[in-house]
Amino acid sequence: MVFSRYLHTVTIAVCAGVMAVHAVAAEGVSAPLVSRVEVVLASHYKNQVATLTEEFAQAGMTNVHFQFVRQGRPPQNIGLGREVPADKAREAIRLALKYNLGVGILLPERLFPPRFVTIASSNYDDTVEFPIDQAALIQLQNPKLTTEEFHRLYRRLTSSRAEPQGRY
Repeated sequence: MVFSRYLHTVTIAVCAGVMAVHAVAAEGVSAPLVSRVEVVLASHYKNQVATLTEEFAQAGMTNVHFQFVRQGRPPQNIGLGREVPADKAREAIRLALKYNLGVGILLPERLFPPRFVTIASSNYDDTVEFPIDQAALIQLQNPKLTTEEFHRLYRRLTSSRAEPQGRY
């Protein structure tokens, strides 16, 4: 009986120690600033995947997935999750301007996981597309904006009622 209690006590102590080690280890692991980036590009970039991957990695976005359109140009839109840091969001805009020749449409952050970025997605119709002019785009690129200020502005730019245009 005494041996059984001793064994039980030691087992509980070992389990508690293992759980504490896992808790400390979990604190040291931080979530990535941007969890996933999905990019659709024109077909002429198809042979440059290594260069593109490297440029996105230098911008702090390592989990990047590329798709290429067969013909034409992908839509000039960008979508950002609500927890994408402002500096990473500005980098995503910069890369969209460079490789997609512009950003003319914002997609609301409510459509995406918290740390998700999409550039030139054709998965959304014009009922959730919010046109953006050059002046508003420049405001989003302001390096003085904190992450909270950036997302407040982004939400404001994507919250007005957008009337479907063109395709429907």
